[in-house]
Formats: sequence, C-alpha cells, structure tokens
Amino acid sequence: MTGKLAWLPFRSRAEAEEKLGGLPEGVEMAPFVDPGEPWPDSIAEVGFLVVPYLSGNAALQRTEEMTGLEVVQLNMAGFDGVPELIPDGVALCNAAGVHDTATAELAIGLALAQGRRLDQYARNMPSGSWDRGPMGQSLADQRALILGYGGIGKAIERRLEPMEPAAITRVASRARDGVHGIDELDELLPQADVVFVIVPLNDSTRGLLDARRLALLPDNALVVNVARGPIVDTDALLAETSAGRLRAALDVTDPEPLPAEHPLWRSPGVLISPHTGGPATAFWPRANALIARQLRHWAADEPLENRVR
Repeated sequence: MTGKLAWLPFRSRAEAEEKLGGLPEGVEMAPFVDPGEPWPDSIAEVGFLVVPYLSGNAALQRTEEMTGLEVVQLNMAGFDGVPELIPDGVALCNAAGVHDTATAELAIGLALAQGRRLDQYARNMPSGSWDRGPMGQSLADQRALILGYGGIGKAIERRLEPMEPAAITRVASRARDGVHGIDELDELLPQADVVFVIVPLNDSTRGLLDARRLALLPDNALVVNVARGPIVDTDALLAETSAGRLRAALDVTDPEPLPAEHPLWRSPGVLISPHTGGPATAFWPRANALIARQLRHWAADEPLENRVR
C-alpha cells in the first residue's frame, strides 16, 4: 500500500473520521478495537498503533512482527512495563492529560463519598433504613496534601479549592515555587488530614506510603489513592483502617483486582472503586483529540506529544 497506515480503535474509516474530525492526507487506517478479535492482516505495514483502551498489554504481544512500526500511542497515562514490550527505535507516547478531568472528579467524589458516608446510605436503601449515623466528615476546613502535582494533581486542586479546605499542600518529585519536594514528605504528613495520591508508579514510589509514613498521619486522616495500588503498602494500610485510626478511599489496590476474600473489602472506613478513574464520558473526547493531533504530527514528521521514549 502507499502512504502511512495507522491501526485505530474504531470500527470503520467513517467512524474514525467522524470521531477525529478527519484523517491527515496520506494516512490510511485499519480497525483495531479489541486485540481479542482477529487482527488486521497488515501487521507488517502498520506504522502508528493506538493501543485499545482497557486492553492491558495484549495489543503489544506481536510488536516484533510490526516491522514498520514507528509509534505506539497509549490511551493511559501510566506506562509501567510497556517499554520492554516494544522494539527499540519505536516512539512510545502516553495519554497524559487525557485522564485529568475524569480522574480528578473521581478523587474528589471518593473523598466526599467516604467522608459523608454515601456508601453506607446506599447499603441502607434496600431495607429503607432512615439512619443518618455519625456526623459526616467534610472536606471543608481539612488540610489537604496532593502527593503528585502533575496534570491530574493540578486538576484535583482546582476541584478541591471551592470545597474550602484549610490548606492545600502540593508535593512533587522535586521542589519548586509553591511545591514541596518528595524528600519533605515525612515533615508534611503529620499536617495532612486528607492525602490525594497521584504519583506515577516507579522504583522510587513503590511502597512510598509504608507503615512508617502512614503512622505519621494524624488520627482519622483519609488516604485517597487514584494512582497505582503498590504506591501504598496494603498490609500497613489495612492495619491502620482495621484499628479505626485511618480512613481510605481507593480506586486502585495491590493486588488488583482485589480478591473477593481480601479483608480490605470489609475494613471499617474503607471505600473501594474498581479502578474507574479514567472510564467516564469525559475520556473519549479528550482521547480522540489527542489521537487526532498525534496523527497530524506523525503525518507531517513533526515532534510527537507526550513522548515518554
């Protein structure tokens, strides 16, 4: 074939053009929606691969056969374990920015739902129980710490500010104006009533909130994890919540999926959602806009956005 070939997560060219506002001149497409379905015959010709959303790494198991591959575009911000699956010389781009809105919404929603006991009220509905229970915990007047101040961390802050927190402390890998470095974490945790965890998972952040650091948090503090499960030591967190000292609102766990028999499901003060930070109606318009821009960059031999390798 002539021109460039992209495998895209749409069932037809017509759907791709509708969702992306057209395709760049000289770019052809093949549908690649589900790696569990038969793959396109053009595996040796594909130059731009969009990994279907929520497909794990299944779409990357045959990259050695993609001899013309130039770009792998993820639909996730996290890319741990992905570079090892694609050949050297292939550009890897993540979806940083695409999940900011949806994930920040969920982070605030989890914090509110846990503090205001919305999960308990939902459980009361089948029996028709009109039981308010103890007074709910507001985000107002709480000292919040945002652990990870990238796009999602900033989006959390924008949504948190109208809730009237007493303070918002920002923490990133390195200190800069208005932002603390992660090396200051031990001094900051004792002043945090709510910790929003949104750092990437890597060797330096695995187990970052371990038993020692969780013990630094004040009584009744809330840990909201919308990043990756292994950043928080599960056993240490379970010990704290089982004792009633800390609360947790988790969109991610370690292990994940969390086994049905795991005691974290039934620990007091814990609210868990099944890694739903990204899958929301806000996702696809932003993902499609990124894909459209990246295809234009690729077709024009321009620098790609969000390149992580």
